[in-house]
Amino acid sequence: MKKNDYHFSYEIYTGAEELNSADSSLLEEARRICEKAYAPYSQFKVGAVALLANGQLVRGTNQENASYPAGTCAEHSLLATAGTLFPGLPIDAMAISYHSGHGESNQPCSPCGICRQALHEFELRVGRPIRLILGGLTGPVIVVDKASQLLPLGFTADMLGK
Repeated sequence: MKKNDYHFSYEIYTGAEELNSADSSLLEEARRICEKAYAPYSQFKVGAVALLANGQLVRGTNQENASYPAGTCAEHSLLATAGTLFPGLPIDAMAISYHSGHGESNQPCSPCGICRQALHEFELRVGRPIRLILGGLTGPVIVVDKASQLLPLGFTADMLGK
């Protein structure tokens, strides 16, 4: 038997004002785009904004559905848009924020499991990591160097024999 450990480091900032100007701007745009989300059931609006390697910004929001499993997360909608409009182009950084209609939005929000898998595969597909900037409307901000660090032992095409 062999035992392995999984560790990764990330940065925690007390607020967006501590970020560099590029990261702060990206997070501010993610905060703004939250209002475009369609979340009439949960009132939990999520916005994601990605800076692509060519300098373009791509945005995504969550889109709920009365049949809850049919909804789409902000990160997933962003990845689909980026992959369609800019196939094969890496994402340098992605900021994710949220606005909860049921309380304060004052702490970082991390991608769900399905989005972690989608982010992991996108990194593999384009051959570059995606820096994540995670924050609420106020409060601390977490920066993760590679989205795939949030998904240890992620499922890959290799497992399908591809």
